[in-house]
Amino acid sequence: MTSPSSSPASSATPAPSASPSSSPAPSSGTSRRHLLRSGGVGAAVLAGALAVTPAPAQAAPAGGKAGSAPGSPLAAGTVAALLALGSRALRDGTLAVVAGYRTPGDGGGMTVRWDAGSTRAHNGGTTLRPADRPARGRWLRLHDGVLDFRGFGHFDATAPADDALDAMVNDPAVHRVEAHTDLLFRRRHTFHRSRVVLDFGGHTVHTGGIARNTHDNPFGAVLFFQGTVTGDPLTHPLAAAVIERTDAFPVPDSGAFRVGQWWTVRSDEVAGGGSDERELQKMVEVTEIVDGTHIRVGYLNGWPLAAGRRLTWQRVQPVVGAEVRDMVFLGAGQDTGAVDDEYTGSHPVAYEYAVDCDVSGIQATGTFWPVIMRRWCTRYRTVQCGLKNPPTVMYGGAGYLTQQIYCLYGHVADCTSSNVRHLNDLTASAYCQVVNCHGDGDDEGGNPFTTHGQYEHDLLFDGNSGLMDIANSGAQWGNSAKRITVRNHVCSWFTANTKITDLTLENVHVLPRPAFDPSGTLVVNADGAQLRGCTASLFAVAQQSARSTRPTTITDCTFDLPAGQVLVQTPVNAPVHFVRTAFTGLDGTVLRGSGPVRFTGCRLTGAPDAAPLSVGASEIAVDGGTLTDTGIALTAVRDQRLSVTGGAVLTGTNAAGALLSRAPGSTATVTWDLGDLRSTAAGAATAHVRVPDGTNHYTAVAARLTGGRLTLAPAAFTGTSSLLHTSCTEHGVHRDALPPDGPRVNTTTGNLTL
Repeated sequence: MTSPSSSPASSATPAPSASPSSSPAPSSGTSRRHLLRSGGVGAAVLAGALAVTPAPAQAAPAGGKAGSAPGSPLAAGTVAALLALGSRALRDGTLAVVAGYRTPGDGGGMTVRWDAGSTRAHNGGTTLRPADRPARGRWLRLHDGVLDFRGFGHFDATAPADDALDAMVNDPAVHRVEAHTDLLFRRRHTFHRSRVVLDFGGHTVHTGGIARNTHDNPFGAVLFFQGTVTGDPLTHPLAAAVIERTDAFPVPDSGAFRVGQWWTVRSDEVAGGGSDERELQKMVEVTEIVDGTHIRVGYLNGWPLAAGRRLTWQRVQPVVGAEVRDMVFLGAGQDTGAVDDEYTGSHPVAYEYAVDCDVSGIQATGTFWPVIMRRWCTRYRTVQCGLKNPPTVMYGGAGYLTQQIYCLYGHVADCTSSNVRHLNDLTASAYCQVVNCHGDGDDEGGNPFTTHGQYEHDLLFDGNSGLMDIANSGAQWGNSAKRITVRNHVCSWFTANTKITDLTLENVHVLPRPAFDPSGTLVVNADGAQLRGCTASLFAVAQQSARSTRPTTITDCTFDLPAGQVLVQTPVNAPVHFVRTAFTGLDGTVLRGSGPVRFTGCRLTGAPDAAPLSVGASEIAVDGGTLTDTGIALTAVRDQRLSVTGGAVLTGTNAAGALLSRAPGSTATVTWDLGDLRSTAAGAATAHVRVPDGTNHYTAVAARLTGGRLTLAPAAFTGTSSLLHTSCTEHGVHRDALPPDGPRVNTTTGNLTL
């Protein structure tokens, strides 16, 4: 983006007037009007002074005697008129009221005081050097801590306002900087101060022609607020384990710490892990000195640390309360590709070592690095911000609305993005919330919601929409996260299949979208994952970790699976429990993992010509619910147990012609526990149960079978096998050649055959 060309006439430093007559002496009433327009500290007081002054002092010609007494203020129409006054005639302490910067009433007026001994550098706004350029003597602006760019001569984006920005923000007496017009910035500014608000009033910030950034530097923002690192780092090994959810940490000597100080703390890398894999990286406040070797901090640790691990503490003086508000930002850059855009691109805000630094109301277009970049930040809000059309969504770290690294207690709300890489990225962060944020235009794979996998924990996403993945940036950072909760989310792709512990999904809807993922993919890690009220098409359970103590459950969900879908993947050895969940489109669905799988009150629906479920789980239990035009085919790749009870209802048929069966040719032992079930075959060729061979322990008690066949081959019940089929009701069931009764076989006693 380029901005209008610079115009010398609109520069911040005013030209001296051609003649003192350009600022005629105003009447008493005019002086008061100009004064009230100019604002600033003392305006009301000086207005009162003028009201009781019979004849206020006038702007005298150069060389004349201006200001009969320090308490009698001068009145000037413009800054140029003020600077045209001869400095030798001015008395120390003389006050002047300026009605406008370029023209009276233009909003750039001010109240100033003559400091005869000042040698401050002229900055065009708060320090003004007269046109006769004295070595000593400056007009110093009086203000109440609130300044705006008009007071430096900026009324549009035709000239860079960088000098004015520096002058205001670096003035410790200023606590609020306002913009009332569009602006142009061409430098990347770094500030180290606290307690300042920059309010751009919804005006546009242009950055065309901005100075080049350095390599791989997302902190090269127009506004970079950075705290200060102080002292030497303290590194020590842990003599004992640090438990999870503790705020009391061991230190070599608590005498080095004081309550209220801020420190960064980080653990060493995980042995044998990725090069940046650390469980602990946060900026924390010391809240208590517990004893000589322990301190308490304002953070509950999210991951346990074993004895022998090393912690490094570094004291910092953070920036506090530096806020940016209400800006329309146009990114610069030539859009020639990521290689050059990282240098020529621009973005508005970055923070490092910052506390209570909020950002609101930034709407950006075309930024390269994140619109709001944060690292080592604690307690903050990012609200009502947005990003559209960054130059790339493929270059790592670029095209984000906000990235947050090593952050605590952040709140991101009411934000939007279009065609970006990430709306929100949380890396090694904890106790953060993302609420009512929405990303569209993510067909190129720029998922709006992500975490890096650098041991994030206790994050909440609520009421958002857009593609999402969690802990999926690669093994270098650990691929780990814990206690992530996602509620009321809509997207067309959601993956959380890395080392994600205790994931909670509530009312998450993954809807197929032809432009990106026609399958509507949802994948979770079987490590304490709990889903409630979710929907998806391609759903799968994976497993890469086993850290949780809570069960993996999928409750009251609906999944429309594609043919051949692997519902439970091979590495899954944890129990997986489906409760009141509906599956449609079943056709050769695979449960390949070895861990037990349980269906309680579920509805499983296939088609008469579709293959049944292929199950390799060591144990599968069906407790109630229905299986319609589908079935369970045990692969017998290992010893297996099948339990069907609780009034489960099996109806119809499938391509295998058997509702319950095992694959032939395996020597594995299969245990069949069939109890309170109702099975109705669609035709005479469909078997309720088909057991062709192998070692089997079969028990069916109180089952009701209607139509079809019962195929329990003699070859399946030899040796140590056993068969008990009793107290069952068979209505129109054809028994194939069942083995004869004997010491380990009973198929005739107690059954009712109709």
